[in-house]
Amino acid sequence: MQYHVNGELVDREEATVSVDDRGFRYGDAAFETCRVYGGTVFAWDRHFDRLETTCETLGMPEAIPDDIDTRIDETLTANDLEDAYLRVSISRGVQPGKLTPDEDVDPTVVVYVKPLPRGGTEGERVWDDPAVVQSVTRRRPPESVLPADAKTHNYLNGILARLELRRASREGYQPDEALMRDTDGNLAEGATSNVFFVDDGILRTPAEDSLLPGITRETVIELAEEEGFTVDSGRYTVDDLRQADEAFLTNSTWEIRPIATADGIDIGDGPMTKLLQRLYDRRIEARCY
Repeated sequence: MQYHVNGELVDREEATVSVDDRGFRYGDAAFETCRVYGGTVFAWDRHFDRLETTCETLGMPEAIPDDIDTRIDETLTANDLEDAYLRVSISRGVQPGKLTPDEDVDPTVVVYVKPLPRGGTEGERVWDDPAVVQSVTRRRPPESVLPADAKTHNYLNGILARLELRRASREGYQPDEALMRDTDGNLAEGATSNVFFVDDGILRTPAEDSLLPGITRETVIELAEEEGFTVDSGRYTVDDLRQADEAFLTNSTWEIRPIATADGIDIGDGPMTKLLQRLYDRRIEARCY
């Protein structure tokens, strides 16, 4: 494998960053995870906008290089990949070891890829089974603590949530995702996913100010509304999810993954989940293949 590091393609073994890089020191960096289908980065315009927003939040609005699209294309070509996982990371770069960043920014820019199966109507899922989710005690920080729409390298909150899953695991029970609440106890999101559930024919998902609004989440909402489904974004409890008629998780890698159980309570997929999966696959097929 070859990755793009600071404007150059390098072998995986040589793809390193400095120990003085602020992304390593403090998690002072922005990133986006995308799916590439048939050589096309799906919804790249939306991912780019969110990457730009995160860089602005971090006070480095000019950090994204003008040739980022070229670097992505070169990385995919160098690895002969048409269908892939893509991660673009932009840190503030190497600076003196102090918390307050310098105003001048020389960013570290990394493009990372790995192969994934074909998507779309002729593709296959990257997951084997519907997800087993487990609620955790770790809470999602409020907007007043950390901006909900900033996708940074500092993923400590999600890591601690996933560590709780490890402690909850036992023979025959291996949760796939941590279900997180906000500080008021409302349902928020998974550690690396957004949550949807269906109740009396209404598609429901937690409100945006309590979660990182995912690109796949946005696409699913669009597809549901185009189909004439009522979509409600609001405040819900974990019990609302447990009692749902059907439920699923979304992120760029999983796409739409049904929830088999939540805290050991059976939920499963259903007609709306299956239809949205088909509609999502058709959109991928139409726009990327």
